[in-house]
Amino acid sequence: MINKVFSNIEEALDGVQSNMTFMFGGFGLSGIPENVISELAKKDIFRLTCISNNAGVDDFGLGLLLKRKQIKKMISSYVGENGEFERQMLSGELEVDLIPQGSLAERCRAGGSGIPAFYTPAGFGTEVAEGKEVREYNGKKHILETSLTADFSFVKAWKGDTAGNLIFKGTARNFNPLMAMAGKITVAEVEKLVPAGDLDPNHIHTPGIFVQRILQG
Repeated sequence: MINKVFSNIEEALDGVQSNMTFMFGGFGLSGIPENVISELAKKDIFRLTCISNNAGVDDFGLGLLLKRKQIKKMISSYVGENGEFERQMLSGELEVDLIPQGSLAERCRAGGSGIPAFYTPAGFGTEVAEGKEVREYNGKKHILETSLTADFSFVKAWKGDTAGNLIFKGTARNFNPLMAMAGKITVAEVEKLVPAGDLDPNHIHTPGIFVQRILQG
């Protein structure tokens, strides 16, 4: 069996570079891979495209990367609690693609499932639909949305095993399972790391096939 366990975060982040696209699980500050983000904030990698439901707060989560101006573009749904994000967006320093929350979730899930695009009614008649193909289904207008993938996906789980199987706890589950599927390399930060076989298969939320690297954070 492939050894997916990394003893430290620096090794687990081997290969991250400037100009890459990263996905980050989490909703608000719940379920974010905070230790991974803190390590990324120490690296000299810039011009990143970051896909995340939110942009953290000024001094925590993705706010740390924004503070160092490591992010070139944010693809997000909710960004209302980060003053630095607001400043950079209004000044034109940061490119922002705001997406309806359900569409963001489905675009990540589609990317992980090998589905290139799908139609959704969400966003029709708004700025979200500008420049996108429109079709009518069942008497309702739908817009074409493309799937999302990333060079690296960073997720946070409550418990994981050495084979990469993950269990999330409560609302911290949120975007994590979807984004774990959509990364070329998925790094899982877990609170508890157990031997393979210790997790009840019926309770596993993300199978280890989607996880390439795992560490205890």
